[in-house]
Amino acid sequence: MKTLTINFNSPLQSYGNEASFSRRTSSDYPSKSAVIGMLAAAMGYRRDDNRITALNDLKFAVRVDQPGRTLTDYQTVEWKKGTRKITYRDYLQDAVFVAAVGSDDSQLIDELADALRHPKFQLFLGRRANVPAGPLKLHTVADENPVQALSNLEWQASTWFQRQKKESVVSVDLIADADLLPKSLHTSGLAKDNVISFDQRHRQLSFRAIASQRIQLTNQSFEKTTADTDHDVFNII
Repeated sequence: MKTLTINFNSPLQSYGNEASFSRRTSSDYPSKSAVIGMLAAAMGYRRDDNRITALNDLKFAVRVDQPGRTLTDYQTVEWKKGTRKITYRDYLQDAVFVAAVGSDDSQLIDELADALRHPKFQLFLGRRANVPAGPLKLHTVADENPVQALSNLEWQASTWFQRQKKESVVSVDLIADADLLPKSLHTSGLAKDNVISFDQRHRQLSFRAIASQRIQLTNQSFEKTTADTDHDVFNII
């Protein structure tokens, strides 16, 4: 299996779960449907393109490298003449995630990576206003599934965030298709992010089984911070 990892980094991100006219919340990490939507946009698929559902076959996992803080915004909407309502939108601030998609079709993974580097349609992280913070950081790896690839990829949190962690090893959450974590003790149940249709006239999602676990990553900034501190002490002495 060949796997593509994608860094999700932006001042604001949002991944809808429960939604109504007056309130739209965000999940704590990118959903599989959000990643499929990004891949479909990069490939130039329109919302009613039948090729989108084939992307559900991609194996999927996501790692929470830097949990975001929730920001709630409100908008005043005139939904009919003379009648206004306040609607609330939740966003994740300063979050960093790494999503991974895998397939036995290595050519497909290469095509997806190339499309993300040269997207046909605008890419965004959950909502149209949430554009990536620069070009997407991509990495492909052969002979590893998404869980293996994310377990071996170095910590992608912001440098300032890493320096706040006064420890050489950190634990982060990894959420994946349940069949990628068959021995996980933390099965999360079902996620409603399997794409049936993105068509705005009848948008539909179905459930998929997911599991999660904590994995250990090396904090590269801890060694640098310790070395800088030792150097300062030496200078003082």
